[in-house]
Order: sequence, then structure tokens, then C-alpha cells
Amino acid sequence: MTLEDDKIKAEKIKAEANALFSQKKYAEAVDKYTAAIEVNPNVATYYTNRAFCHIKLEAYGYAIADAETALKIDPGLTKANYRRASANMALGKFKDALRDLRVVSKRAPGDKDAKAKLDECQKIVKRIEFEKALEHDDTKPSVAESLDIETMTVDSSYDGPRIDGDIDERFIDQMIERFKNQKTIHRKYAFQIILAVRKLIMEAPSLIDVKVPESGTLTVCGDVHGQFYDFINIFETNGYPDAKHAYLFNGDFVDRGSFSVEVILTLFAYKWLYPHGLFLARGNHETDNMNKVYGFEGEVRAKFNETMFNLFSETFNALPLAHVIQNKILVVHGGLFSRDDVTLDDIRKIDRLAIRQPGSDGLMCELLWSDPQPENGRCPSKRGVGIQFGPDVTKNFLERNNLDMLIRSHEVKEEGYVIEHNGQCVTVFSAPNYWYVPIEERWKCRLIIKKKLVIRWATRELLSISVRI
Repeated sequence: MTLEDDKIKAEKIKAEANALFSQKKYAEAVDKYTAAIEVNPNVATYYTNRAFCHIKLEAYGYAIADAETALKIDPGLTKANYRRASANMALGKFKDALRDLRVVSKRAPGDKDAKAKLDECQKIVKRIEFEKALEHDDTKPSVAESLDIETMTVDSSYDGPRIDGDIDERFIDQMIERFKNQKTIHRKYAFQIILAVRKLIMEAPSLIDVKVPESGTLTVCGDVHGQFYDFINIFETNGYPDAKHAYLFNGDFVDRGSFSVEVILTLFAYKWLYPHGLFLARGNHETDNMNKVYGFEGEVRAKFNETMFNLFSETFNALPLAHVIQNKILVVHGGLFSRDDVTLDDIRKIDRLAIRQPGSDGLMCELLWSDPQPENGRCPSKRGVGIQFGPDVTKNFLERNNLDMLIRSHEVKEEGYVIEHNGQCVTVFSAPNYWYVPIEERWKCRLIIKKKLVIRWATRELLSISVRI
């Protein structure tokens, strides 16, 4: 086959990849772009197209690598700078993104989208620098300490639910109905809910031991990402939280969806009502950088004010990082570690209140960002943060810590869940309208744990897994 034949063949494969991309079949499109690259590895746009797929799949590390390869082939390919900037913004690496966006805007001054992204990135960088300067001011009180709820007046025209003392089911029921009608609650009550939960979780350890209610049920849910109506559908089909039905929501409550405020206030309200029956773990989206890029900060500012977002940020910093169910199942948002010797006590000792934001390495970062892989061993993360860990890593960690299973979330799954690593690693993802996941798969997004640690998946065809205790 001649070189010209290879070029024609590669272009044909690229066209197939483009068609898959337009159908939102991003993983399949990646495979096709890879096939085109294998036939003709000297076309820079094949790499930028694949980088776009990786961005859609949140494989930001792979996207950056592809963009950099494209720039080696064609240093003047502006699209490669734009792809790398997009991936770095998604990772919260705003200064790196800013360098590329300046290049893009200089080469394409008429590109309004690029200009808007440049302006946004510049504002974020300036704000971060300002916030860093404030962090060194030890005299600056926390938002929670500076709030005076009693001075907040509720106008007589407000027709929503009110809190008189402690929260109760009646308030939550009325609040949920109000949210369904796309109305907010008064800011006084929103602040009260956040402050109450902040106090509860500030007193909790980084790793929480969870017991299934006697003769009851514990439901574990993954990412919900601000999809309020699908989130409420979980309760409506599976039961609302109560004394016999506990819930553990495994991070990424906010961002992406348009109703993150409603989701997090509902979760916090139930946490206040059932402090030992509603458990919340921190996800990688309960962080400042993610909230700046993926919408939660802007949503809170629009629906309430900047002070409330800052209070949410303080509260997210205090969220627990992991849970252990019945001494046998570890539940974390992301995954395992770059070291073999990590114990549950190491997780308990993480000073999350001092660290606040997870950074780009270390145990806290890996708990929030890591992903499983089918191959043994470890490798750098496709996301560019955390690591990827294989079945042997999972097996060794569980044996070291006398555990039977790892449950994690963090990754979109077309069926809502996946079982890997010889049944020892389970991913559960509960946001059904996330990219290309069909809405009819909304049922396949949670697992239910009974007292004897029999796990059944809440799908149309129930799959049972028994866990020995």
C-alpha cells in the first residue's frame, strides 16, 4: 500500500470517527481516531479531534497529551492550543489555560467564544490570587462566624416554608415541592441549613463508620450533578430517607446540572434531620476550582449571593472523605492510592480541615480523583489528576485493611454501574442525563444494602451480590 493509499484510508476512518462523535459515541470515536492515527500518524487534526473526545469523556490528561502531540506536528494549529486550554481549565489549572487562550485570541481575534473563555479565565486567575492573599490573613473570620442569622428578616410576602427551631419533615416536604416549581426558599433558611450541616460535619472524622439500620436499608448513590428532578426520582422510586432507610451520597452533588442549589439544600436538609441516617462524602466537584468552571459558583451567586457560595465552600472543605459500611465495604468518591501501604487509619488521619482544597497529589487528591483500570498495576490518570489502579492494587488494599469491597463513583457509566476487579470494585453513577446516558437508564443508578450485607442493584433485572461478614 502506498503512502497516498494510507492517507485515503486514514481520512475514511476519520470520517467514521466524526460520525460517531456527532452521535455522542465518544468512546467509540476515540477508537476510530486512534485507528486513523495508526494508519497516518502525521495529521495534527486527528489528535485534536481525539482530544475533543477525551475532554467529553473527562480524560483531560489524555486530551492534553494529544494536544501537545498535535502542536509538535503543527505548531501553528490554534485548535490544539484551544483543546489544551479547555482541558487545563477543566482541571482547574487556570494559569496554564490562560497561556494557551492568549495564543488563541492573538491568532483569532475575531473568535468570540475564545475571547469569552479568555476573559473568564483571566477573572478566575485574578480572583484566585486575591483569595490566596486573604488566606494568609489569620485575622479574617470564617463566613460561618461572621453571619448573623437573627438579623435576617423574612418579608411577610414570602409564601414558602419556614424553620422555627430545628428542621422537620414538613419543612423539607414543602421545600422540595417549592423546588419542583422552580422557586427558592428564603436565604435565611438556606443559611440555617448550611450552618447546621457545617457544624455536624466539622465534628466528624475524615472516615465515617456506617452501620446499616437494624431491620433497615442503606442505599448508596453516586454522582447526581445538580440534576434535581432525577435526584428526587431516586427518593420517589426507592423511598425517602427515614429512620429505617439510610442513604449515602458519594460525592459530586453539584456542578453541570442547572439545579445544584436545590440538590445540595435538599441533601443538607435531610442530613440535619437525620444526622446518622444521611451520609455525604466529598467528591472532586465539591471543590472551588471545579465550582468556578462547572457552574455551581455562578448558580449560587445568581439564586442567592456570593456570601452563600463562600459558606458552601467552607462546608465542602469539611465533608468526610470516606465511609466504611459494616467494617467491610469502603466507599470513596474516586479510588485508591499511588502507595501500597495505605491503611484506613491513614485516611482517618487526613486533616481535611487544614488542607481544605485537595490539590493535585497526595491521599486526599487520590481519594477524590483516581479511577480503576482493567490491567494490573498503576499508571498515570487519564484525567491528569490522581492515578489509575488495577485489580491487584484493589485486592492488596482490601486484604491489608480486612475489607471485602470498594464502592466508588466519579465515572459516568452507560448502565449506571459497573462491577470490576473480580467483583471487588463497584462504580455507581446516579446522574442519568449525563452526556450520552439515555434517560430511560435512570433506574440503574443506585445500590441497596441490607443489614446482612446482601447487595442488590436497583435495575430492572436485579443482580444480587453477597458480601461475607
